[in-house]
Amino acid sequence: MERDGFFRSHRGFSRRRRRAFRIGARDFLHLFFGRVESTKAPPRRRPKEGEIFVQSIESFGGRRRRPNTQRLSLFARSKTLTPTLTECALSLLHRRTKHSLLTHYYHDMSGEGGFDDAAYDRGMEELTKTDGDGDNVITEWTEVHETFDTMNLHENLLRGIYAYGFEKPSAIQQRGIVPFAKGLDVIQQAQSGTGKTATFCAGILQSLNYELEECQALVLAPTRELAQQIEKVMRALGDYLQVKCHACVGGTSVREDQRILQSGVHVVVGTPGRVYDMLRRRALKPDSIKIFSLDEADEMLSRGFKDQIYDIFQLLPPKLQVGVFSATMPPEALEITRKFMTKPVRILVKRDELTLEGIKQFYVNIDKEEWKLETLIDLYETLAITQSVIFANTRRKVDWLTDKMRSKDFTVSATHGDMDQNTRDIIMREFRSGSSRVLITTDLLARGIDVQQVSLVINFDLPTQPENYLHRIGRSGRFGRKGVAINFVTQDDERLLQDIQRFYQTVIEQLPNNVADLI
Repeated sequence: MERDGFFRSHRGFSRRRRRAFRIGARDFLHLFFGRVESTKAPPRRRPKEGEIFVQSIESFGGRRRRPNTQRLSLFARSKTLTPTLTECALSLLHRRTKHSLLTHYYHDMSGEGGFDDAAYDRGMEELTKTDGDGDNVITEWTEVHETFDTMNLHENLLRGIYAYGFEKPSAIQQRGIVPFAKGLDVIQQAQSGTGKTATFCAGILQSLNYELEECQALVLAPTRELAQQIEKVMRALGDYLQVKCHACVGGTSVREDQRILQSGVHVVVGTPGRVYDMLRRRALKPDSIKIFSLDEADEMLSRGFKDQIYDIFQLLPPKLQVGVFSATMPPEALEITRKFMTKPVRILVKRDELTLEGIKQFYVNIDKEEWKLETLIDLYETLAITQSVIFANTRRKVDWLTDKMRSKDFTVSATHGDMDQNTRDIIMREFRSGSSRVLITTDLLARGIDVQQVSLVINFDLPTQPENYLHRIGRSGRFGRKGVAINFVTQDDERLLQDIQRFYQTVIEQLPNNVADLI
């Protein structure tokens, strides 16, 4: 039988080799697009002699057809009755993107023309407006508590809060702890370094039944380092409550996770992959889970994590309190929360209020990419810096920059996702203790990592998404402290810098000569 596509031009292959190739190609599609039941389209009627059917990507997989005499389309058919693997791939890719919840806003805001602030604001307005029944899709929360004592929290929880070093609640804590502690679904947004982690930790600790040694709250974070940090905050605030908390992250012993979970814990903080694995193994039993919290929610609901979050959500009880927390909450993330939240209480921050007053932001014009390294070295020879974080966009760039800095006798550390967990833990421990003063990293550490001594953030590469800029520079200026962010900008980066300024409605000034006085 004559084959279409690849096989039509390779008749020299034996039948066995042709079949082996087809199976391999199909497995590749499963790996790249996810497993599907069949790569065959619905049955087609045989075309009349001389007639060629051309099917657009939009209608592929359905039954609409239109005759066309031109032979220019990828989907031109002659005698074959089933689609090629290439067509199946394009169809499946389109079907996934066409029906994605992100598509509507993604093209408006992140297209080739750069960030569209008007489209962003329209999306936010549409998601928060009143629906036809007169009920808000997302309701506002106006209750404010000036002190922790007026929040009606457990006495031992208050002891843990004060022992941790809090004296007065921050703005997000004044408004955010109580609704979460009352069992309401919440969407909470606040500037980096203002105490969001303590907000949802306090809300969870207030709601637990400590006589029941089963997992009652599940907190997910995008990185292992952030999950471990949340677990430490949860354990510290709940110290006087005798809370049992476990960080369930990849790169650690599966058997040890199983042993700890089966012995009984109140709260599990983890990354999606390992948590899902523990749920499937029944080491983590979901029966008593009543609180589901997402930190850095916009990242967790992005394309990289969204499917994993849905898989985990399907294994949890139907009656569930959900909280989502982040410094940035774009409309595409809010759109997804509609699917699994019930009339959530909203505490959001406008775009022009997101940037931190305590962080001074500057840029340095650099004519060529290869001159960035010399500029960085000149900067470090000029400044006396306590601790700093340098962000690059790729793991390869991190490794390259680390080698170059060390060759110039600078003591630097580096971490990224390709390193094993033990190495990452050691590097972070050294950086937190101050024995390492310069950390080079990717966006792995852009979110949530709290090192109080960091006074300078350098964007060796500008982030490609405006939202990530805030998370990066928020590593300095933690909880009201002063900080400086310096951005290296080449001619190719000028539009990215404009997008960032438009997104946050702020002005980033050129680095002055007296920068040493600012740090």
